[in-house]
Amino acid sequence: MNRDWIATARTLSEALPYLQRYTGAVVVVKFGGNAMGDEAAMAEFARDIVLMRQVGMNPVVVHGGGPMINDLLARLGIKSEFVRGKRVTDKATVEVVEMVLTGLVNKRIVQAIMDEGGRAVGLSGKDDDLMVCEADDPELGFVGRPVEMNVQVLRDLFTAGIIPVVAPVATGMEANETFNVNGDTAAGAIAGALQADRLLLLTDVSGVKNEAGEVITQLTPDEVRELTAKGVIAGGMIPKTETALKAIDEGVRAVVILDGRVPNACLLELFTDHGAGSLIRSTEPRVKPRER
Repeated sequence: MNRDWIATARTLSEALPYLQRYTGAVVVVKFGGNAMGDEAAMAEFARDIVLMRQVGMNPVVVHGGGPMINDLLARLGIKSEFVRGKRVTDKATVEVVEMVLTGLVNKRIVQAIMDEGGRAVGLSGKDDDLMVCEADDPELGFVGRPVEMNVQVLRDLFTAGIIPVVAPVATGMEANETFNVNGDTAAGAIAGALQADRLLLLTDVSGVKNEAGEVITQLTPDEVRELTAKGVIAGGMIPKTETALKAIDEGVRAVVILDGRVPNACLLELFTDHGAGSLIRSTEPRVKPRER
């Protein structure tokens, strides 16, 4: 008998406890990075999301789109200003952001999921007032911080067997202005409002690393704060771990920061003993790999 067939059957058998564990679970996945610009990687990601839905999970995809936004701004001749390293989002820029995220990027992901046999609907934080924001920093213009979440529309889509794909564009509280929201921040806010079982933050790095540069497979919030204070967690990893800590405070069971460039990264995390990336969970006793 073909050894590959035997290996496939064994893999499926070993996945059974995880399939049972996650039946009915809400899993929010932040999708971004290099994989978004690669058709093969996009198709593979979409296949994983469809599989998650097929085995009884309720996945929500929240996406970014920074490179596509930068490209269109350059083509339109709109120059960006920066304050403390962050882009100032004026009215012209936020219009481009909304156009790219809710149009080009969102619909590409929806189509990729449908091409793999799933059902998906694209929406933004503005739809049904899913995500209502206020200005995160007045100096940055139309960059928003979620202050009110209305996630019933997502639950309705779960009931209908549909995968929500959310663009991080939101409505303002005061004058119904449009806000751009950091993709990780939006994913964390949605996961918290849904009391999700897992928030998966796909990145272009392998996870949170220690002083020796080795990936830490499991951390508590206190350990994250300690590593941040020591400067071990630094740079672009800080906003991701801050998102993780806030999501856990809001009731998310665990957050995983993992490398989205790894084939089938989501499935490795959810359905194998080893997992993938760095899992951050509340200060419960440490668990065996199988109990992730």
